[in-house]
Amino acid sequence: MSARPQPAASLRESALQRRLPPHQAMDQPTLTWIAANRPAATARTEAVLDPPIFLTPELGWFTREQAADGIHGVLHNARVCLLADLLARHHGLDAEQSAALRVAAAVHDCRRHDDRTDPEHGQRAAYWLARHHRTVTASFGLHLPAEAVPTACIAISLHNVDYADFSAAQCEAYARAPRLTDLLKAADCLDRYRLPLDRWWPDPARLRVDVPAWVYGVAFDLVIASEQARLDGASHHDALTHARRIVFHLS
Repeated sequence: MSARPQPAASLRESALQRRLPPHQAMDQPTLTWIAANRPAATARTEAVLDPPIFLTPELGWFTREQAADGIHGVLHNARVCLLADLLARHHGLDAEQSAALRVAAAVHDCRRHDDRTDPEHGQRAAYWLARHHRTVTASFGLHLPAEAVPTACIAISLHNVDYADFSAAQCEAYARAPRLTDLLKAADCLDRYRLPLDRWWPDPARLRVDVPAWVYGVAFDLVIASEQARLDGASHHDALTHARRIVFHLS
């Protein structure tokens, strides 16, 4: 696959000018700036002996092909899945809960209409998974019990809503899947290093679960390695495989 063509203005330039377009994709100047501004808090202090896995969503699951290659596209969803797997292990989720969390993470942004706010995209993706969970799990080669699907859908429906903004109905839904919701929100937050302004990067104060300090370094490194590989012409899956190998020092 050839390298991705570069836009006239970088994401960082557009963000500084408050002119971000509806479709936003990583570019080399923005990624170079991200890499040069690594936060001190992302220092890597621990090795991961059992590297987490990622699930790669299919292009056809997104609202349009352009969205699949944007900042909420395949790379983002798959990285959030990998980070969710790390957090699931840290918090001792059982196999069924972990599978539900990975599936939720891998498709949480697949029904976005654009890369701006799109406040309904979480609910939209939850409805979509409820209808297509058998196709999704078959594509991933996973078995997800039917009773685990509603909790995955709840987590997706709430992932983009601030806790303080939950409606009464959303509070009731959250009470049925608090752990998955909290962990999906945390994993999604950790991948914010891909964004072109550092004030948009992860804020632990917005989370309700413990995130080990070293996981922030993993998240930062995953963004740099996978986005660079994609810019260099790798497919989504190959870019993610490369990043996982580099970040976790696999042979």
